[in-house]
Amino acid sequence: MTTLTIELPDNLAKEAKDAGLLAADAMENLLREAMRARRIDRLFETMSRLRSQTPALSEEEVQAEIQAARAARRTANADRR
Repeated sequence: MTTLTIELPDNLAKEAKDAGLLAADAMENLLREAMRARRIDRLFETMSRLRSQTPALSEEEVQAEIQAARAARRTANADRR
């Protein structure tokens, strides 16, 4: 376990304590939720960047890529025999 010391304005510390938010389990829940929210935000930021950088493939292009990969795999398997 790690012990943390934080500095808060007195009025915020009193409100948080009165609400039970300074208890270890409450702090753990708050931190886990904040980390989860950050991961989700990063995921959407990454998705947005990828969407803007990579042109979307048409269905025909996707099918052509699949067929090319399958052909390459067949060739590689035939060469091993």
